[in-house]
Amino acid sequence: MDRPRADEWRCRGGYFTWRPADKGATPVEIFHVELGDADGPVLLLVHGWPTCSIDWFAVASELSTRFRVCALDFPGYGFSDKPLGWGYSLARDEELIEFYLSEVIGADAGVIVGHDRGDSVALLHAARCAEGRSASRLRHLVLSNGNIFLPLSNLTGAQRMILDGDSWSTIAAALTPAQLAAGMGASTFTPPRKAGDPEVEALSATFGHNDGIKVLHDTIQYLVERSNDERAWLTALAEASFPVTLIWGLYDAVSPPRVASYVWNEYLMLRPTENRLYFIPDANHYLQVDRPDAFARVLLHTLDQGDDPQPGPLGTELGAPLLVDRSRARLPDSADLLRS
Repeated sequence: MDRPRADEWRCRGGYFTWRPADKGATPVEIFHVELGDADGPVLLLVHGWPTCSIDWFAVASELSTRFRVCALDFPGYGFSDKPLGWGYSLARDEELIEFYLSEVIGADAGVIVGHDRGDSVALLHAARCAEGRSASRLRHLVLSNGNIFLPLSNLTGAQRMILDGDSWSTIAAALTPAQLAAGMGASTFTPPRKAGDPEVEALSATFGHNDGIKVLHDTIQYLVERSNDERAWLTALAEASFPVTLIWGLYDAVSPPRVASYVWNEYLMLRPTENRLYFIPDANHYLQVDRPDAFARVLLHTLDQGDDPQPGPLGTELGAPLLVDRSRARLPDSADLLRS
């Protein structure tokens, strides 16, 4: 019998101790995984809410043939510590990213790939890099399905109940890791996944580790941080010098494609560096799980930017990922475009 996915992922990793700089914060044990050549270019994979680095299970090994693939579980997630009332925040997690890159793996530069809540942490780190306040240089920022512009997102009823203190208090005692995993399997993957599916079982195991259900209300408060600062983060991103890529699964109803399209049109399309927007058909919110081959293909395609590709599918097969658009310094004149 195959080893359960959660056990296999945990056996690949290890731990380090980290303490935030602000006074009163207690140290926590952080789980992380590194794959590939230790001298290879760094590719940091940043997970979302309420999951963990195991989201990258299906793509990490393939990407490790080209990169030093690194992933960690933020405090409150996965196999890391989950103390109640610890002070979970995007700002602390960005501080952790900075520490991890500079002190744990000793990277002076790297590519960061975010997903879901991880997009917000990555955007905070990108702003720090753009302002010259980071010890490491950001080579390329990749953002995938996440609520990076909340007014166009569709928060679920469950998210709203967990976010609200009153409703959370009524469901916290009854919610189990298996129930949470089954609910996500039914709604955020395409095709839907049922109990017994390796991905659902892995989610249940990681939610259950260190009693992760108890901190869900604390960790989802990142949405409040996001609502206060997201326009400033996106404005900073539009002015940064490193390339930015958006990769989006089209079946996502929580972070629908209109989120990516808006951010692209408003902040990234007219930008001097080489930026790209990709869509992956037949993929839901967890596109790296639904279509791992397509996700890895797109990621390698955007990081190998020397071929100057034109928008279009990346293959002839049905469901091939699609390069939707590339950035340019200005929009062409309509009449000139028709004459060219």
